[in-house]
Amino acid sequence: MSAGYLVLLLLPLVSAQTYHWGPCPTPKTQPNFNLQQYLGRWYEIAKLPVSTQKGKCIEANFAIRKDGTIQVRNARFYKDKVRWAEGTAVISDIRDPGKLGVSYSFFTPYSPYWVLTTDYTSLSVVYSCQDYFRLFHVDYAWILGRSRFLPPDTVRYAQNVLIDEGVDLFRMAVTDQTGCKDI
Repeated sequence: MSAGYLVLLLLPLVSAQTYHWGPCPTPKTQPNFNLQQYLGRWYEIAKLPVSTQKGKCIEANFAIRKDGTIQVRNARFYKDKVRWAEGTAVISDIRDPGKLGVSYSFFTPYSPYWVLTTDYTSLSVVYSCQDYFRLFHVDYAWILGRSRFLPPDTVRYAQNVLIDEGVDLFRMAVTDQTGCKDI
């Protein structure tokens, strides 16, 4: 099977995402990342398209389970219903604790969840990437806030963090957080 044929087969899978030729980049993550300070609720302010994350009022809640694992509980309002997804996060590299991995099934590998920057109290900028045979990669990026809305200067700062790391924000979309109640 030629590489071109393989790309044509995979293209419909990534058409909603942001893809680029070549392997995934490796941006710098938050120095001295502190998981305990990161725990709690984060609201999605904006993201690069993710076909499985449609809806409004999107939020993620990080907590430590009794067994010591990291629970990630995502919620969104979609088609007149609240939809939940619960996963597990791990610190992928103890030398770089801002590099987390998240999985939502026992059968799927951990996907990168790299915290590029956070002040823990208002803003977090997260990046992820899926590499396909080092031929092309799909970028994912999120701007998260501790509140449903962030000041425009804060959003611009977050966008610049991603741009400085070479992330193309052309397809970044603002998440609808209007009329939302805590889920």
